[in-house]
Amino acid sequence: MASEEITLEGHIIDSLVFTHVLNDIVAFGGDFRILQVQVGQGQNDPSFARLRVSAATAEQLDELLGRLSRHGAQVATVADVQLVAADMDGALPEDFYSTTNQQTFVRFGERWVAVQDQEMDCGIVHDPTTDSFRCVPVCQIRRGNRVVCGQRGIKITPLQRGRERGVFEFMASDISTEKPKNAIIRQCARMMVKCREEGRRLLLVAGPALVHTGSTSHVVSLIERGFVNVLFAGNALAVHDVEHALYGTSLGVYIEEATLADTGHEHHLRAINSIRRAGGLWPAVAQGLLTSGIMHACVRHEVELVLAGSIRDDGPLPDVITDVLVAQDRMRAALRDVGFALMVCTGLHSIATGNLMPAWIPAVCVDINPSVLTKLADRGSFQTVGLVTDVEPFFRELVHELNALT
Repeated sequence: MASEEITLEGHIIDSLVFTHVLNDIVAFGGDFRILQVQVGQGQNDPSFARLRVSAATAEQLDELLGRLSRHGAQVATVADVQLVAADMDGALPEDFYSTTNQQTFVRFGERWVAVQDQEMDCGIVHDPTTDSFRCVPVCQIRRGNRVVCGQRGIKITPLQRGRERGVFEFMASDISTEKPKNAIIRQCARMMVKCREEGRRLLLVAGPALVHTGSTSHVVSLIERGFVNVLFAGNALAVHDVEHALYGTSLGVYIEEATLADTGHEHHLRAINSIRRAGGLWPAVAQGLLTSGIMHACVRHEVELVLAGSIRDDGPLPDVITDVLVAQDRMRAALRDVGFALMVCTGLHSIATGNLMPAWIPAVCVDINPSVLTKLADRGSFQTVGLVTDVEPFFRELVHELNALT
């Protein structure tokens, strides 16, 4: 059997990292021998472990080491990373290292270098002009790029779970409709206030149910008070928000009365047409056509707006980015100085945002459908608190909590 020594360091006992590593080895079909364990004697003392890990073949061992590296396991033999030149555009070398959303370091020139633009499911490319490393999506790889390959010389610093009280205390718990919603919303409000006070930007990722459920006034209030600096959404949210602003309806239904408007099925298309004739959301606000709603508030308060389109879009609005790769890049750029993310009633955009976010950006995801929260967690966005509830009551309570804090 092929074998290698690995080391684990940090709060590996109380955060169950050591247990996860042993479970993964057994589940993979490998074997292990614990060579050394030093347990921290106090709450703030780190622990250390050294193990010999074995697998049937060298190839299987490399795969196993890759899985264990997600927990911060590091090959004990210190060596620089292996760099291989990409042989074509748009594809990585066969043995490329696949990144996680956790802080990653590579050993190069006998020193540890932090990887920039941390993102899961990317390759790591070396830039010789700045002697730096960054995560690069596969579609952006160009022939000749020097790509990190294999598992050697790579160190991950896992986000410590379960060590802080408050919102992080229930962060790792299972998704359930029985979670204490008011307590979570209160913690969410505190984190938003703290983020704003520290000068970091707050991100809202939202779907059209914001409008359908009558949450528009709550969201506008958050925007006006500086609790939304970036908004990720699709064509649907913008269209139904504009429809509500122009006609008082959403999907042809008067939200306040819950009654169907005459020819209300035309309203969404007429709303799209009005904005297209005006030249977009910003001209529509400048011309006095659009005078209320979420899009109006975003324009007036200079919220960075990234509207990513999809195959089902009507219109779409001129402001919608119809090239998904361009939309991804816009989202990546907007995420760089975000300190907190609130993802509400949109499975598509929430999962997309979770894929792009590094693990150290805390997030709360709210949806009436538990499967959305489960999918987000399964993708590796374990820093996200999932809250199963309806949208309007959530925002109403969130605004109430923010009022109490500010």
